Amino acid sequence: MGRIKTVLVKRTTLKLLEKNPQKFGKDFERNKASVSELSDCRSKKLRNVIAGYAVRLKRKEDEPRRVRKSFSGRGFNSRRR
Repeated sequence: MGRIKTVLVKRTTLKLLEKNPQKFGKDFERNKASVSELSDCRSKKLRNVIAGYAVRLKRKEDEPRRVRKSFSGRGFNSRRR
């Protein structure tokens, strides 16, 4: 399991990605510069966490969706026996 991101990081990253999707990509350094330019983050750590989360979201966009298969064949939420 990875580290849990705070609501502030998630909300800020999603807002930045919605408003300026072309300025973000899979490159951390580029995202770091974009976050500095577009937001008023006061700390380096917060800027870096936001840039890293943007990288993760961009990578997740390009990744094909995996389909999970249930072992019973009845679906995910069926618990009847």
